[in-house]
Parts: sequence; C-alpha cells; structure tokens
Amino acid sequence: MPEEIITIERHILEQERAYPEATGVFTSLLYDIALAAKIIARETSRAGLVQILGLAGKTNIQGEAQMKLDVFANQTIIRMNFYTGRLAVMASEEEPDIIPIPEGYPTGRYVLVFDPLDGSSNIDANASIGTIFGIYRRRTSAGPGTVEDCLQPGRALAAAGYIIYGSSTMMVYTTGNGVHGFTLDPSVGEFLLSYPNIRIPAEPKYYSTNQGNEKYWSEGVRRFTRWLQGMDEENPRKPLSGRYIGSLVADFHRNLLEGGIFYYPLDYKDPSNPKGKLRLLYEAGPLAFIAEHAGGYASDGQRSILDIVPDILHQRTALFIGNRDLVEMAERFIARYG
Repeated sequence: MPEEIITIERHILEQERAYPEATGVFTSLLYDIALAAKIIARETSRAGLVQILGLAGKTNIQGEAQMKLDVFANQTIIRMNFYTGRLAVMASEEEPDIIPIPEGYPTGRYVLVFDPLDGSSNIDANASIGTIFGIYRRRTSAGPGTVEDCLQPGRALAAAGYIIYGSSTMMVYTTGNGVHGFTLDPSVGEFLLSYPNIRIPAEPKYYSTNQGNEKYWSEGVRRFTRWLQGMDEENPRKPLSGRYIGSLVADFHRNLLEGGIFYYPLDYKDPSNPKGKLRLLYEAGPLAFIAEHAGGYASDGQRSILDIVPDILHQRTALFIGNRDLVEMAERFIARYG
C-alpha cells in the first residue's frame, strides 16, 4: 500500500474530531494562518528577484509602491484575519500597540500574536527565515479585545506554530496534542504532512548561539558553553557541534529535528542593567510551547518561559530552548556561577 497523503486541512479537521464540542472556528483560524503562509512563501521565494528588479522599497512598472518583505508578511497576516469574526484582537512584533478588529466587523473568542518575519536580516544572504505565531483564548467576555487579552503566559496558549521559509517551506504547529510538521508542495499549493508527532531526539547534536557576544555573557553562561564544548574538566561530556544561522526559527527547527539547544542569554554590556533580546510574547512563548509538547523545555535561565506573565507587549527575555537536560544544565550553571 502506498503511504497516505494528508493535507494540513485534513489533519486539522481530524484533530478537531477529538473535541465533540468544537465549533470549527479554531480549525478555520489555523487554516487561515496556513493560507497566509503560502502567500508569504510565494514572496520569499521571489525576494532575490524583487531586489534585482527594483521592486522592494521602490516602484514597479505600473508605478505601484512595493513593500519590504517583513512589512508584506505583517500586512498579509493582518488582512487574512481581521474580518473573519474569529479573533478579538491581534498583536505583532512589527506593531507598537495591539491590532484591534476594525469597527463593523465581528469579534471572536481568540487572540493571535505573531512575529511575521523572524530573521528578516538574513533575506539578502538567502538564508532561512520564518513566521512565529501563538493563539490564545481571550480573557475578556465580549466586545473589542484588549491588551490584557494578549498579556498571557505561554502555558495558556491554545496553539502555537511557525513557518520556515528555506530550501522548502514548512509549517510546524501544535494544539497540545503532538507537534506536527507539514511541507508545502508548490506544484499543488498544499501543505502535506511530512513530520508527524515530532519529538526532540534524546541524543542532542548541536548547540546554537551567537558566540560573538560571549564577552557580554555572565560567568555561568560562559562556563555552560565550555561544558557543551566538552571543555569543562569537572563535568566532562561529549562535545556538541556548533551551528548558528541567526534566524531563531531556523536554529530552533534544526534542533527540534536533530536535538540540541539554542540560547540567547542576558547581555551584560551594562552590568547594572542586563537585557534580553528576544520577545517573550511573539517568539519565546510560542516556541517554548512547541518545545514542551515535543519533549523539550524552555527557560530564561532561571524559570520556565511558559510561566512568565508578560507585563508589556514587547517584553524581552533571555531564552534557552531545546533538549530538557541541556536547558536544565544551563539553569544549574547560572544558579551556581551567575
């Protein structure tokens, strides 16, 4: 018998059947995100040509202004979702405030938070980039969505996922019932199930971090890095290979499939005011939700990312994410050495 072909639409619908009370709204929301991903993927595959043909940030032959790719991705996701009646509010890394549902359109029970194009600085080098999203149930009972509807801990997520635009386009998502990956077949325009029930391998291969910033790290993080490299005489281990793309989605995706850890620790350029870089709401929270449902773990170096309640929309955090034993070892090094 040939292998069964399962589209993302069929997979989402089959998952819905496990919940007799489901109305189909959540299913439709996930499929809308998949459709937005196809549109963004079409543009990312043309990014080099767009630059050559003078379209990005300039005008095309019809005299129409062309948007940069990250702006295009942001607006595509908004336009796919603002009128459906499924969302109460949205929040994007590209927008300073919440994105309300326009007057005249119905509001729904869900909240969408997203990073429309993670790693966009890699576009000119033709390296992998991605989209990250999280879906919450609103906290308010009715009417327009609020900031409070968005400021929820990652553990309250109803679903999370990402799309990676690389040598192929993949969408990976979870609703808490396994992590599943789909590859876009451009010849038929469909995401097809290619990685069912992803689990982070128990034997890690890689560590991913920007070691150009090492002089700004704490002593605990530097010692942890030497341990990963097999250079800690007190705690000897087989060294991991270093791999770093500089696109969070791409680095996380590789380690999800191959095993390992990605980390972006606090920056101590100003020792009195250490800072994280990654956004809690749009990046760290959704990926932490995926990691945990794939058997992994995510931490800010002291506590689970999923337990942190954001105070503001664009709150930043340190992030250690991947194999649970590696992330927990990072926490121990930081607890001991700072």
